[in-house]
Amino acid sequence: MSDPDESAFFQFMATERSASERTLANYRAALESYRAWRGARDVAWRKAAADDFRDYLFFLLKDGLKKSTIRLRFAALRSFYKFLVLRRGLGRSPVAEVQLPKPERGLPVVLSISQMDDLLAVPLRIGTDAKSPSWLPARDAAILELFYSCGLRISELIALDVANLDFIGETVKVFGKGSKERIVPVGGLAIAAIQRYRQQATVTSGPLFLSKRRTRITQQAVDLMLRKCLKHSGIPFAVSPHKLRHSFATHLLDAGADLRSVQAMLGHASLSTTQIYTHVTKERLKQAYDGAHPRA
Repeated sequence: MSDPDESAFFQFMATERSASERTLANYRAALESYRAWRGARDVAWRKAAADDFRDYLFFLLKDGLKKSTIRLRFAALRSFYKFLVLRRGLGRSPVAEVQLPKPERGLPVVLSISQMDDLLAVPLRIGTDAKSPSWLPARDAAILELFYSCGLRISELIALDVANLDFIGETVKVFGKGSKERIVPVGGLAIAAIQRYRQQATVTSGPLFLSKRRTRITQQAVDLMLRKCLKHSGIPFAVSPHKLRHSFATHLLDAGADLRSVQAMLGHASLSTTQIYTHVTKERLKQAYDGAHPRA
């Protein structure tokens, strides 16, 4: 039998907070991780003390988990207990008293412009097999172009409908985290790639990007497509859709775009989240200086 507090929490997250399926899955996994550590099918959430979560934290650190993973698990626990305090009458949150390790602040990995050009050319270069629709390379090229042109999250891209594109104004209406709406410019090359794909696949309405079975494309299908393209490129490291988003932001800042504009296009609620890309740009400038200046 499911815990009533947990059921109410996930109902709240899904309906009132418009949490994505991925967020809900991560939160469920975080609560299940604590439950597994306790070795109990039913956890007495309301009777747990701060020391219980300190012991759990020590276990995770000793087990070698990354600090970022630990912080994500505790973020879910804190959200859960905040809900219990504000909506379910719990007196205080035991998790709020636990001091977490400071996050490891690594710089995002980005592709160079030449690497990006190489990747964007792959789908049309390799084509498709006889069993797949002939329009598949055009679709894959359009997906990559749109990723790089707009810096979209993968969840935002697969949720797009044809109606979200303004082909005359060259913009796209995006629904980001928490169903927040934003308008993002789309480059001319991306518009052309999308129109080429739509013409070949006869996509006039509904989902913008289709699977082979002509249903809305899934995140897994996009991940598989990207991995396939990487095998045919000269890029020597793994690339995720989020790295394309990193590359979009970094290349804009490299070219002189202002931070506030990049923040708006990425859909970041906080400017501090966008500022990580300024550190990437400075690091790239430093590397260029060290490699080129005779007295570096």
